[in-house]
Amino acid sequence: MTSRNATATARTSTEARAVARTQTLIKGTNGIGTVRKTTLPGGLRIVTETLPSVRSATFGIWAHVGSRDETPSLNGATHYLEHLLFKGTGRRSALDISAAIDAVGGEMNAFTAKEYTCYYARVLDTDLPLAIDVVCDMLTGSLILEEDVNVERGAILEEIAMTEDDPGDCVHDLFAHTMFGDNALGRPVLGTVDTVNALSADRIRRFYKKHYDPTHLVVAAAGNIDHNKVVRQVRAAFEKAGALGGPDAVPVAPRDGRRTIRTAGRVELLGRKTEQAHVVLGMPGLARTDDRRWALGVLNTALGGGMSSRLFQEVREKRGLAYSVYSYTSGFADCGLFGVYAGCRPSQVHDVLKICRDELDHVAEHGLSDDEIARAMGQLQGSTVLGLEDTGALMNRIGKSELCWGEQMSVDDMLARIAQVTPDEVRAVARDVLGRRPSLSVIGPLKDKQASRLHEAVA
Repeated sequence: MTSRNATATARTSTEARAVARTQTLIKGTNGIGTVRKTTLPGGLRIVTETLPSVRSATFGIWAHVGSRDETPSLNGATHYLEHLLFKGTGRRSALDISAAIDAVGGEMNAFTAKEYTCYYARVLDTDLPLAIDVVCDMLTGSLILEEDVNVERGAILEEIAMTEDDPGDCVHDLFAHTMFGDNALGRPVLGTVDTVNALSADRIRRFYKKHYDPTHLVVAAAGNIDHNKVVRQVRAAFEKAGALGGPDAVPVAPRDGRRTIRTAGRVELLGRKTEQAHVVLGMPGLARTDDRRWALGVLNTALGGGMSSRLFQEVREKRGLAYSVYSYTSGFADCGLFGVYAGCRPSQVHDVLKICRDELDHVAEHGLSDDEIARAMGQLQGSTVLGLEDTGALMNRIGKSELCWGEQMSVDDMLARIAQVTPDEVRAVARDVLGRRPSLSVIGPLKDKQASRLHEAVA
């Protein structure tokens, strides 16, 4: 490097350090639970939550890209890329990446969803600098070599096959397609055999460069950590890779969604020689930013969120028609899903569907009792706290909150918001969501006569 270039680089680095902005988003008690955020000039956001009482730390990087950002021919590219970032960088081979974390007893993984991707490592607090260096290296320095793309293609095809061999998992992909059709939200995150086979190294590299610049990334760390040290280490890792971005770059805003086609009254049946029929009966839900989501959470808990829920009691406890039966919600930027899942003997599928539909219709018309609502609120508050008892869950919460909402909410504020839900709000959201005409997805060995009756459940 020439003296002139070295001086320019040093000046750029100094300017970058000078304009980094740090905020305290949540002020904890005696430093416990404090959430801070620093935005670097290249648009990279770093959020941390301090928990001095533990000896671990979880470090993650969230990317503002998911399967809904793919065109039909790119279906599966986001997940494919998730695999490839573990295959090697200019500094580390795939073995070096895994061995570095294994050598300190840590764990490292990643996951791809419809609207985001996350890479993370959980280690002892003393090994956090190593985790930061490894994960940042993966995100900024991936080589995406053609030979790695070809090798990993086989692993991804096996993952698709594994999912298809699990009808209890596959039926949720089928339900997304039933609800959204041939829309990005309706296509599987993993892609299909045809789309994965058609993806080339060059197309994946272009996808990587487009979606993994600092403005699309959020760094999150939680545990026994020091915010300023994390910021310095992350900044150094990105600067070393030349990936810090331009000084005027602005972080991308939380996704506001786009017009998504939602259907009603559709039935999709996938014939499989399985011992059980796997069904999902559901309807459009709420977007993740909808203020009514708190009331919907209470409703979902009361309907199918535990052993005392209506669906569990009616389907399993009283009649023994299914081992697994539950309800769930999925919220996206502009829309959502509410679904009821059950796995039962094929001969019982119509009875199970009738009970589920009757319960949904009854709650839509008459609502839940005050006792049911109070019990569901307590269950939801307890599960919220218990679900945040490790550093990985804390990292997920603050990283996803920054990426998807652009704000943070303390656990106390979350509990208070649940407590503010009124019975009238729960009954109103039940009328709005459960009163819609449902759609149905089924995987199982149903005969033609049985299959023709499935439309009765959504009539």
